[in-house]
Amino acid sequence: MLAGGVGGSKFTLGVRSALARRGAPEATVVVNTGDDLWLSGVRLQPDVDSIVYALAGASDTVRGWGRAGDTERVNQELQAWGAGWPWFTLGDLDLGTHLARTGWLREGLTPTQVIERMSQRWPLGARLLPMTDAEVDTRVVLEDGSDLHFQEWWTRHRAALAPARFENPGISSAAPAPGVVEAIADADVVLVAPSNPVVSIGPILAVPGIGPALQATSARVVGVSPIIGGRVVRGMADVCLAAIGVETSAAAVAAHYGSRGSRGLLDAWLVAEEDAALAPAVSALGIDAVVAPLWMTDAEASASIVDAALGAAGL
Repeated sequence: MLAGGVGGSKFTLGVRSALARRGAPEATVVVNTGDDLWLSGVRLQPDVDSIVYALAGASDTVRGWGRAGDTERVNQELQAWGAGWPWFTLGDLDLGTHLARTGWLREGLTPTQVIERMSQRWPLGARLLPMTDAEVDTRVVLEDGSDLHFQEWWTRHRAALAPARFENPGISSAAPAPGVVEAIADADVVLVAPSNPVVSIGPILAVPGIGPALQATSARVVGVSPIIGGRVVRGMADVCLAAIGVETSAAAVAAHYGSRGSRGLLDAWLVAEEDAALAPAVSALGIDAVVAPLWMTDAEASASIVDAALGAAGL
């Protein structure tokens, strides 16, 4: 699975549940690391942590990010020192994760090895891999030519500053993390989570070698639309899509990904019942359109979406 963000973490829970019911092997999740950043001397991996916490049953489902039951004493102290970002909260438990990660990185472990070590604490029921071990943080270039880190644009400014484009400096010389290409080649099916197509899935696809691996795999590639009824489910993905000239619709995102038969990504695309009228437009792209309920209201609903995706892959 290719995943990132809150949508990716919810979908990963559904994947784990659906596969467990079938007695199938664990999934391998290739996680976006374009959201990563250094802050107050520690390395943060927001998408990785969201998925780890969700699988561990430790995520704050009310806020939608961070650890359940977290406190913010250290964050308050950082702000008293004028350190960090006052609008970017680091919970105490969450900071413990970042400190552990940073220590391991400074000892010489790679991000892949760090995630493997993190996965030993909780029985996650899935194998997590970063998209790359290189640091390729996402920068948002504004219309005036200035740029800022994606997290500042997203969290501080709530995507209100008009973006001209998104960049991942250094990504052209990055390589897939160990195991990523092999996982794609050996997969029974590749699922594209209903994550932000531009800043969650986009960076994964931009890592040299991942696109060719997706083209070469014998597995069907099935994606789930993050757009329901012409609206984003969460966040500001519509702003990101507009910046790259893509309409906020299930059919437009399918066209953005493209048909694998035309050197794109998808073999099949799940669209919400609310967007059933768009299924013919998706089919016209050479992508099998499957209409299904797509609201991830709980783990069971997410698992049902995964079942529909697996069905689209003939599994």
